[in-house]
Amino acid sequence: MYDMANLKKVKTLTQLAPEGMAAYLALNDVAMKDGAVPRKYKELMALAVAFTTQCPYCIEVHAKAARAAGCTDAEIAEVAVVAASLRAGAAITHATHAI
Repeated sequence: MYDMANLKKVKTLTQLAPEGMAAYLALNDVAMKDGAVPRKYKELMALAVAFTTQCPYCIEVHAKAARAAGCTDAEIAEVAVVAASLRAGAAITHATHAI
């Protein structure tokens, strides 16, 4: 089901929904550029989110971008642990609704 070649179809989405895709791509560009938070840290945040949403495309894209921004394997590993901790924490806090 997941095939990185599918990302080539983003071009088709852009052709079919140009206004919406332009807005999405512009938001992504603004969100990920250096600002008060450096791009390196934004890529680590993106990876943490991708790990919790379990999106293989996002993991692939942002792992590559994180390395290009200077992230190390150790930093990525720590981000994975943070993501796991937050996801586990959400299970605990949601359990309070059942108690």
